[in-house]
Amino acid sequence: MPHVILKIASGKSDDEKTALAMALTEAVTKTLACDEKFVSVAVEDVEVSNWADQVFIPEIAEKPGQIFKKPGYDPRS
Repeated sequence: MPHVILKIASGKSDDEKTALAMALTEAVTKTLACDEKFVSVAVEDVEVSNWADQVFIPEIAEKPGQIFKKPGYDPRS
């Protein structure tokens, strides 16, 4: 039962978030061979000015073993 939590920079519309959630659901069901009814997707808006403190440091930099696609940026530099 996959649950995807996606954090994005604030400013995307509900239609964009819904389209992204559907695309992620399709990728999850194909990759993990599970039924769509078991997939849920949450989208959390984060202000760009808070990205480093609320997302990059605690969710990316401090959890390298959980990151399977690393970003090509580091806002701390």
